[in-house]
Amino acid sequence: MSTPLFLSFMVSLVISMTLIPMLTASAWRLQIIDMPGDRHAHSAPIAKVGGIAFAVATFTAVLWWAPKDEVILSSLAGGAVILLFGVWDDRTDLPYGVKFLGQIAAAAVVVGFAGLRLSSLPFMDEDVILPGWMAVPLTLFVIVAVTNAVNLADGLDGLAGGLALISFAGIAFLAYLADESQLVFLMVAVLGGLLGFLRFNTYPARIFMGDAGSQFLGHYLAVAAILLTDLSKPFYSPALMLFLWGVPILDTVGVMGQRILQGRSPFVGDRNHLHYKLLSMGLQHRQAVTAIYAVHGLMVCCAYLLRWQSDEVILAVYGAFALPILSLFVLAGRRFVLQGRWSGSAQTAEMAETGEVYSTLPGKSLGLAVSVFLAAAALWPADVPVDLGYAATGLFLVLAVGAYAVPSARQLIVRAGLYLGATFVIYLLEQPMPPEWSALQTPVNGFFILLAVLVTLTIRFGVKHRFEMTPLDYLMVCLVFAMSFWPDMRVGDVALGVLAAKMIVMFLAIELMLHSFAERLIQFGLVSLWIMLILGLRAWL
Repeated sequence: MSTPLFLSFMVSLVISMTLIPMLTASAWRLQIIDMPGDRHAHSAPIAKVGGIAFAVATFTAVLWWAPKDEVILSSLAGGAVILLFGVWDDRTDLPYGVKFLGQIAAAAVVVGFAGLRLSSLPFMDEDVILPGWMAVPLTLFVIVAVTNAVNLADGLDGLAGGLALISFAGIAFLAYLADESQLVFLMVAVLGGLLGFLRFNTYPARIFMGDAGSQFLGHYLAVAAILLTDLSKPFYSPALMLFLWGVPILDTVGVMGQRILQGRSPFVGDRNHLHYKLLSMGLQHRQAVTAIYAVHGLMVCCAYLLRWQSDEVILAVYGAFALPILSLFVLAGRRFVLQGRWSGSAQTAEMAETGEVYSTLPGKSLGLAVSVFLAAAALWPADVPVDLGYAATGLFLVLAVGAYAVPSARQLIVRAGLYLGATFVIYLLEQPMPPEWSALQTPVNGFFILLAVLVTLTIRFGVKHRFEMTPLDYLMVCLVFAMSFWPDMRVGDVALGVLAAKMIVMFLAIELMLHSFAERLIQFGLVSLWIMLILGLRAWL
């Protein structure tokens, strides 16, 4: 199952990254543009077509590789309904009644055709199941509520997408532990498309997901969490869903509660969301997003750590998270402002100037190490799956033609080629190999340790124009750290934790390499073409 999972992730990633520039070019004609306004942080019109891209990527990857049963097909149908209503909303700004109708229709598809049910609640005995007349409306309500919670969380660049990425990764891991392969397939496809989108959506965003994207993510997040606790019963308590839904649910409760207490409609938008509260308290954009990522990540980790605990313990820990988060709505209202090094840019600039050491050695070493390693690793003595060979051959043609025909997109094409080529190569490194070559595995692992050191040194000393870590970069670093604790997590012969950690270190190295040596774009492009060509030939020979 490892190759289909890997290719499902990669196909979703590639389709998402390919569709985004195409859809962006058509955004004005499609009338899917987000204009600046009072509740918008951007000052220029931005296309909001990212949700269409990662939704189509998810559908394609799931239909291609995932098993076709009523759960999978119904989830795709529900996702299609919410996507269509979301696109309609992005174009015409639908009234709330029509929005809710679309969300209910999407939820009804999954509930009606897949039989999705919240069959139990916290504190209920395992042998007690909610009757249909109670379970069906409750399930519909929960799906619609989570859909809107994620939609409301989409207020800063990369925020809703990053929160969804963390939640989907947590659900995928818990589904893997429960041996729920269908749900793992679904989550892997969503993760690939979402990661491709976040590359364009991290601050400062070049594209938005729109209501189509945020409602799609919210719908799938609700459905996936219910599937996890329902399919895996009695493995996981339904109370764990609160941690998997994390910050968006608490933000929605806080902001709607505040509106009601102030005598306003809970459905009228304002700037009272958690992310705006943090900005008003003095945090900068990146800091606010990173802080919310951190809290949400801790909550998702708690879903794993508390998976065997009683409902009393789970809800008590959840309350320990909810109380300080909801308290921010009161503190920010009293003009509580963070002081010191977190609140301004002057001291940050002073720190950047103080002790600034410019050295080209770390950056040059990084660029040379990555280029030589990727070119050599394409010849790694492991069998190249035929499907991977097909993908590499197709990508070779797409990259070569695209770089020649569209010079303005050459940087994006080279970046995508390096990302995909590195992913293919690292995947091969984790495949079984002949015994006579097994001694190579130790120096390869040592190379990635060295690469992590070079990445750290280059960020600190070696970048010509100071490299700004984005919230997505911090998220990737945290994932590397987390994956190191799960070396035994496997799909087939592939250790997923090791694979993911190596990929993320390599991705950071590629970003730094392109940032430091933008003038060598053609040489880096040739490296990506070499990888695709060699892998394609090896699959056929």
